[in-house]
Amino acid sequence: MSEDFMQQARASYVACNADTLRWVLARPKLHGSFLNTKQNSITLADYGPEDGLRGPDYLYGWIQGRGLESLVTHAEFFAHEDPDLANALDAAGRTLYAALGALHEKHGHAYFCYDANLQPIYTAADGTVRPQGDAGDIFTYSDAFVCKGLLAAAVRYAPADVPRRLAALAKVIEAIDDNCFLMAENGPLDDAALAAQHADLGPRMILLGAAGLLARLNLREHAGFADRFIAHIIDRHFDSASGLLRNVPGEDACNVGHGIEFAGFALEYLRADADPALLATLERILVASFRSAFTGPGIRLSVSAATLQPTSPYCPWWSLPETVRTAALLHERTGSAEVLDVWRDASAAFFANFWRGKPALAYQTMTADGPVDFVPATPDLDPGYHTGLSLLAAIEAVDRMSDRPSLKSAG
Repeated sequence: MSEDFMQQARASYVACNADTLRWVLARPKLHGSFLNTKQNSITLADYGPEDGLRGPDYLYGWIQGRGLESLVTHAEFFAHEDPDLANALDAAGRTLYAALGALHEKHGHAYFCYDANLQPIYTAADGTVRPQGDAGDIFTYSDAFVCKGLLAAAVRYAPADVPRRLAALAKVIEAIDDNCFLMAENGPLDDAALAAQHADLGPRMILLGAAGLLARLNLREHAGFADRFIAHIIDRHFDSASGLLRNVPGEDACNVGHGIEFAGFALEYLRADADPALLATLERILVASFRSAFTGPGIRLSVSAATLQPTSPYCPWWSLPETVRTAALLHERTGSAEVLDVWRDASAAFFANFWRGKPALAYQTMTADGPVDFVPATPDLDPGYHTGLSLLAAIEAVDRMSDRPSLKSAG
């Protein structure tokens, strides 16, 4: 029965998130305030100074921004389920908000990586670590993740800061519209890098997640950009023959995890009266992306739009919980049995193949042969963002479908 599955899934997701967050909170802080998830997911060894860019001398803006959003959002949820955990999350969240806010204000931007002195750096093609220049009018994924985290935290901890956090996020949105958003942060942030990049769906997809956050924070009036981002991605990236989203219009490669994530973010933002045709397109993207890439332990990193065959051996952990989010939200809207099957399969694969349980973390990447030391984006492990916030969205969907009290909805 679907109700039995959903209630069992809810219990598993709550336990998974609680255990992950307790693991995060128990770790020693970086610089006394920042989250430390610097552990090898295969060996379980903590990274040390000898591990270079994986070690404690380097701080990743991506992780801290994501982690702050996770702490704040889960604190609201666990205030009902586990007040002691919620209080601990809030204590860490306030500390991180102050430290990350100060770092953001010091540089006027967020950066992918900082050295031991909290100065922005990048790694050159020859492996050397170099100072990163001032980004100026260029914005990046790091800006996006940090601005999202700071906004979520400001609403909970420092309401007087909300206007400036909204203004900072608006600059990131504007940069996408003005073609001043740079995806690659492993080099100089300059006009030459901007001119060389392709028209990937990534920036609009990631910032669509900010629209769902704004709706959830009762700030929907600031999320008008989402409608044009959704339309842009579907109009330019959706391949009607395969049902996949092409990374770049006219090119063959499809990061199916990003396609699934796009559909989930769109569903978090869209109101209850969303266009049924749009929901049907989102369902097609989810099902086609998952079924073409779900071969082996998880979801392959990329698929060919022409052949519908995977083109990468790697299965990152994050696309499975993102599938859970998207499938749960879509099943809530449509009651689709096919979507429910996707939800079941993704959930089962995550817990059977990726989730370690003790400790409460997932293998970062697997292939058909098992776990591999391949870093999808940052060497730091997930601080309850991809996994936690995805599973939390599914928990909320189950609660709404079961008429259980839960967090305020995104509508």
